[in-house]
Amino acid sequence: MPNLHDIDRRIKSVTSTKQITRTMEMVAAAKVHQSTRRVKEATPYAQSMAEMLANVADTATSSTNALLNKHDKIENVAVIVVVSDRGLAGGFNANLLRAAEKYIHARSNEGVKTHVVACGKKAISFFNYRKIPLEMVFTDLSADPTVEEASSIAKKMISGYEDGTYDEVVVFYNHAKNAMTQEVTQTLLLPIDEKAIMKNEHAEDMKDTALEEEGANAAEATGDVEYEPSAEEVLSGLLPAYVRTEIYQGLIDSAAGEQAARRNAMKSATDNADDMVNMLQRYYNRVRQGAITTEINEIVGGAAGLED
Repeated sequence: MPNLHDIDRRIKSVTSTKQITRTMEMVAAAKVHQSTRRVKEATPYAQSMAEMLANVADTATSSTNALLNKHDKIENVAVIVVVSDRGLAGGFNANLLRAAEKYIHARSNEGVKTHVVACGKKAISFFNYRKIPLEMVFTDLSADPTVEEASSIAKKMISGYEDGTYDEVVVFYNHAKNAMTQEVTQTLLLPIDEKAIMKNEHAEDMKDTALEEEGANAAEATGDVEYEPSAEEVLSGLLPAYVRTEIYQGLIDSAAGEQAARRNAMKSATDNADDMVNMLQRYYNRVRQGAITTEINEIVGGAAGLED
């Protein structure tokens, strides 16, 4: 049975840990606001890009762009996995990495070779431990992704798809559905198809309310649009930009989800620490009361023995 000193030391240890988790919760809460604002600021551009691409694709009579053409045989698939550099975020990394690993094994069983691009230190250590080779790695950027990172990935994926190195490009990332929920999202990036563009254009949880209200009050432009030099050439210029935009959206969406997941995890840890301190304090009081009672009984017994 532990003595009072051991229990008191345990209470101080848990209290110290609670202060750390509480601080991390507050830091993550501040970063959630910044990350969410970043996603909202980038969303109108992504929506406009998808809308413009859909309009040009509808106007173009024919296009021989390689990014639109599906390969007859799928032998090589590029898998972009976006996670965090740091842990302490609950199941944020584990859930996505398990989903990516399951996908890789499934494609391997079909005879398809996978080429993994790891964004985040947790993905690098995960795949290295499992002896899965990595084509590209990015570190120290998960909390603050850059356009340069997205451009580097897009350039590699586009050139690989055009020269036949990759037959498909798939992205795995955590979508920050709201402040409490992150969804593991799997998106087929290449080849680009019209359905994917329209889905991106009309995604309800990515709409900016202020822009919707402004659009509702503005007059809608109508009429035919002429493209110079041609709709096909404009489409060929927009497709790489669309790929870069999709990758960047995934990176910043994952960053927002990471901070939200860490805040939730640290809040749970803080609440658990509070419960443990309360439990230890009650246990401390019971042990202390028992010790006092034992001392009183010994004093009373000693006094009675002296009287005898």
